[in-house]
Amino acid sequence: MAALTPREHEKLRDLRRMKVVALCFLLGATLVFAVTRWLESQGAEGWAGYVRAAAEAGMVGALADWFAVTALFRRPLGLPIPHTAIIPTRKDDLGRNLGTFVESNFLSEDVVRDKLRRVGFSARLGEWLSQPEHADRVTEEASAIVRGAVAVLRDEDVQAVLEQAVVRKVTDREWGPPLGRLLGQLFADGTHHRLVDLLCDRAHEWVRDHPDAVSKLVSDRAPSWSPKFMDSMLAERVNKELLKFTAKVQSDPEHPMRQAIDRFLTEFADDLQNDPATMERAEQVKQHVLAHPDAQRLTGSVWGAAKKMLLAAAEDPSSELRQRMRDGLLKLGDRLVSDPALRAKADGWLEGAAMYVVVNYRNEIGGLITETVQRWDAEEASRKIELQVGRDLQFIRINGTVVGALAGLLIHTVSQILL
Repeated sequence: MAALTPREHEKLRDLRRMKVVALCFLLGATLVFAVTRWLESQGAEGWAGYVRAAAEAGMVGALADWFAVTALFRRPLGLPIPHTAIIPTRKDDLGRNLGTFVESNFLSEDVVRDKLRRVGFSARLGEWLSQPEHADRVTEEASAIVRGAVAVLRDEDVQAVLEQAVVRKVTDREWGPPLGRLLGQLFADGTHHRLVDLLCDRAHEWVRDHPDAVSKLVSDRAPSWSPKFMDSMLAERVNKELLKFTAKVQSDPEHPMRQAIDRFLTEFADDLQNDPATMERAEQVKQHVLAHPDAQRLTGSVWGAAKKMLLAAAEDPSSELRQRMRDGLLKLGDRLVSDPALRAKADGWLEGAAMYVVVNYRNEIGGLITETVQRWDAEEASRKIELQVGRDLQFIRINGTVVGALAGLLIHTVSQILL
């Protein structure tokens, strides 16, 4: 026998108390019957007969209702009387009938649809969410769910999913055409001009700040018989010309070098889309990049960083994630209250989801009730059901005593008048 919960202990005390009260009514009627019967044997007339008839009928009513109530849960006095101990002996039938009843009367499409429409779920949800304390509560619960989900997920599983969903798709697709279209759009819009400006600035600054590099380059390329002073003069001249050239490229947006760069980039973007050789080289670069160990570890590092970010944001009440979630919930609540079209759409989604569950899983829900009842131990089920409704059933015994007494008094009175 399973241990009782505190709530069941309380119900058990109430049940025993009501059984004592019902028994007292029976004993009271029995005592009155015995006393009035003795008075009648001593010659008492008139009122004693009326009281005796009422008490006798009350006894009968109390005993009959005691039998009826007891027969629901056990065999009265342990006697094998037919159609007693109904719940223990017919538990499985009751479970099937209960499952069928719930399935037919509570899970029908019309009942569920009508209930959802009368409830006005979206309007109530909007009023509830529009209150800041409720939005804070939902945000806190959602953050806890995020923390739990992130903590439960295994890093290797997430990495495998990322590789399956992202890396393999990137590997399977050609890089050339989409990259060429993207670069072509950027070049057509002139977005690359800032990058070209930066390159020209850095080139001019490098030539200005590294004259020794130019001198060394000239010296290394000069013939062995060339005098050193001639190499120095040539290097100085080359450096000045480079400075003038880079300065002109830097200052003139229409410089031929800039135009040559634009033509080269435009042709390169077109070749990535249409030239087989360039497209093949792009594929080789892709394979080389993806085969690099750092690239293979990228998915793991991305998930690790995202995991830390999510956990930190979910833990911190002042984080941007939680603040945006809270603000979004408040706005959603306000819109559900003020926007009839959104309410109708939300109610339609809810109704559609509920109808899907009812249509596809109605039998499973009814079967769950049936199977659950069937798994119960017969005596244990009877005891638990009696704990839930037994206290109220004791009023049947009390009412049987009172109503029986009144009926007996009425019958005795009518018989005295007619006879």
